[in-house]
Amino acid sequence: MRIAAIGKWKRPLAIAATAAAAAATFVAINVTASSQAAACNGYVGLTFDDGPRAGNTQNLLAALRNNGLRATMFNQGSYVASNPSLVRAQVDAGMWVANHSYTHPHMTQQSQATMDSEISRTQSAIANAGGGTPRLFRPPYGETNATLRAVEQKYGLTEIIWDVDSQDWNNASVDAIVSAAGRLQNGQIILMHDWPANTVAAIPRIAQNLASRNLCSGMISPSTGRAVAPDGGGNPQPTSTTTPPPGGGNCTATLSAGQQFGDRFNLNVAVSGSSNWTVTLNLNGSQSIQNSWNASVSGTTGRVTARPNGSGNNFGITIMANGNWTWPSTSCTAS
Repeated sequence: MRIAAIGKWKRPLAIAATAAAAAATFVAINVTASSQAAACNGYVGLTFDDGPRAGNTQNLLAALRNNGLRATMFNQGSYVASNPSLVRAQVDAGMWVANHSYTHPHMTQQSQATMDSEISRTQSAIANAGGGTPRLFRPPYGETNATLRAVEQKYGLTEIIWDVDSQDWNNASVDAIVSAAGRLQNGQIILMHDWPANTVAAIPRIAQNLASRNLCSGMISPSTGRAVAPDGGGNPQPTSTTTPPPGGGNCTATLSAGQQFGDRFNLNVAVSGSSNWTVTLNLNGSQSIQNSWNASVSGTTGRVTARPNGSGNNFGITIMANGNWTWPSTSCTAS
């Protein structure tokens, strides 16, 4: 796989898409994904490198959402800096955001200081764009060495290569990309890219193939580097969930990272669409709420609800991790 990756190249494409079309399907896609999850006999990691790019990323996100798939987006820092709103779009679409260096160099040919700069600048760019602090890193071309891994460790990053190379970077046909995804087994990861038109076209058939084998798209665990259930291991990412209330209208709760400590972490919650809302947070494992501010919070473990207390539509919580750093799933209802 590494030999094939060394020839990886990038070609910009002009692909038209609209965020509105993707957003209109969001609730329906969540229903589809949930119904598929009940039949999951395993999870695979769909990964897309070299984004986000204007004209490309929204089209890819729409295809993923329309087919009930989630993926890990290994973003290039320079593109993040140019297209910060697309990072937010990735997060809002339910994707996980990860680090793929700042300028996509051959990292093993760089000094340790340059390696550090490539990684740290991308960490900052993604966090500043609302993508949280990545915990996964994919070295460009799949090239790595001990020096690079030491820098990754400094930033708390787990190195992720791949099990299957789709060859989409090498002009692979739609059929070839679908066939490559068909080789995925439980826990495995496939390399794809943000920009090829054939990759976007392959998404519906990839989804059909996975469903026929009772495999679902999962997250990549920073502990094991393998694909797991979306709530199965801590790769904390901001989550935005829109739930239409019975009376109509929309309410959105968006999570973003606050300060993190050795045993706990803060989350900020911004609510939009209504000033009379109820936000539900489903804590993971033995997590518990230690503190909250600017909202009336009921419960400390399991299912927790928050409502306005007169302090506006932004509030925060402190979660005791108790070994589980995964962010809670979140929904919002308006009344």
